[in-house]
Amino acid sequence: MGHRADALAARVEEGAAALEAFARGLSDAEWRTTVSARDPRPVGVVVHHVGEMYPIEIEVARTVASGKPVAGVTWEAVGELNAKHTTDHAHVTKEEALAHLRSRSKAAAEAVRQFTDAELDTAAPFSLSFDAPMTAQFVIEDHALRHAWHHLARIRAAVGR
Repeated sequence: MGHRADALAARVEEGAAALEAFARGLSDAEWRTTVSARDPRPVGVVVHHVGEMYPIEIEVARTVASGKPVAGVTWEAVGELNAKHTTDHAHVTKEEALAHLRSRSKAAAEAVRQFTDAELDTAAPFSLSFDAPMTAQFVIEDHALRHAWHHLARIRAAVGR
């Protein structure tokens, strides 16, 4: 394990822990609150969603780290995946979602720790970034790492704290 991979993994864990801590303190009504007009998912579904996405985000980073292009990942496809997840997990409980977030973030962090510096520096075309050659480190930072922070900020705004 390299220092860079360990630092990235620690930041993945930090974001997930911050989201978990905040979500744990939400009331039942806040848990069911819609995130925004643009994102009509309930807060609880979004917390579960963050955990659900970690394996996909890590697999995309592994693909880039191997030097292979990531094709077919579009915002439309992401939207379809999110819609299906919302339907499938519409009634997720707080404990289920938090346990899912915790276990998946831990596994993601452990996977990130396995990346070498050379793999982190490898770039390949990434369809979600308009086929720009993105590094595996960027993919980790922009997806597995940023995801919890992004949704934590939106959830805070939705519940007014």
